[in-house]
Amino acid sequence: MGSRVLHLALFLSFPVLLNALLALGSVSLLAWIAVLIKPGRAWDLRPVAEDEPAPPEPGAWPAVRVLVPARNEAASLPRTLPALLAQDYPGERRVVVIDDRSTDGTADVARSLGAEVLQGAGLPEGWAGKVWALHQAAAGAGEPYVLLTDADILHAPGSLRRLVAESEADGLALNSRMARLRCESAAERLLIPPFIWFFGLLYPMRLVNRPGSAAAAAAGGCVLLRRGALEKAGGFESIRGEIIDDVNLARRVKASGGAIRLSLSRDDVRSLREYGTTGPIWRMVRRTAFTELRRSWPRLAGALAAMAAMFAAPPLLVGAGAALALVDPMFLAAAAPGALSWTLMAWLYRPAPGFFGLSGARAWTLPLAGMLYGLMTLDSALRGGGKDWR
Repeated sequence: MGSRVLHLALFLSFPVLLNALLALGSVSLLAWIAVLIKPGRAWDLRPVAEDEPAPPEPGAWPAVRVLVPARNEAASLPRTLPALLAQDYPGERRVVVIDDRSTDGTADVARSLGAEVLQGAGLPEGWAGKVWALHQAAAGAGEPYVLLTDADILHAPGSLRRLVAESEADGLALNSRMARLRCESAAERLLIPPFIWFFGLLYPMRLVNRPGSAAAAAAGGCVLLRRGALEKAGGFESIRGEIIDDVNLARRVKASGGAIRLSLSRDDVRSLREYGTTGPIWRMVRRTAFTELRRSWPRLAGALAAMAAMFAAPPLLVGAGAALALVDPMFLAAAAPGALSWTLMAWLYRPAPGFFGLSGARAWTLPLAGMLYGLMTLDSALRGGGKDWR
């Protein structure tokens, strides 16, 4: 008798369960359709700088001060600094490494390679470490342009030349490249393409580059700035406490009337930073994820719910629908929206693994990567958002 009652209860609950699964699948599918039709086509990872027509060269090449903030980068500088010092740039340039209280001999390494070194002062209250280092190095700069680049960034010989030519030809106040990140280890192949892709969804580059759009962003590994535009935007002091310094700097420059451009780099600007395991990538994301959500718990809840619906739900629906169909074939209907969502997700994501030369089959792994990024975001919030120097 008891088993019959249980079977009857399960039978009566089937329509409720099916409707719940269909509702979840519909939400997931609608979310991915929204990504597809959102203005700017952020999912296709465009523009790529090297794929764009080469700009005309200026009649006179302006002087550039190259600023490399560094803290404990003695291992990175020998691989990257010589390329900066040997840039194929016809104009005057000055490469300054800002040693921000390093303990590994960063300053000695930089000097031995031929760079000018500025010894950073102690960090004042209310300043982020990297922003403070840049503020000190930019003080009194008389050059028309400053290039901000990180110690792990390797520039191709013509990188600076093209950046300046683009800025001069198009009147850009800020010209930034998102460096091509290393994508060799198993952890990198799983998580680095989604990292670039998610950044594009957050800051659609076509909209960032559109003068009338409110969207603004930059990638801190490579930012060419007109000195006058930096001063008009309030200088580095205007973003002194910002952990996400690059995006906030771009917002300031665009809000003050400057034209900005953000492009992905295929070869000219590369990061040599290695992420051999998931741990370093996790810490990189944890540092800023909660800050990106403005340290808001309601925003965090919304973001995690959206990520669950978009990344966890499709494979869950496919698996649950197929399993429950063994009991009642009507549950195959629950698998349908999950399969459609997963297929659309993989199709939209496919440019990211393709950019890194990975197999198209990698596109189907985005649900796993998305769930891991959700956990990183939660960890960021639980740890207070992260405030370390970058």
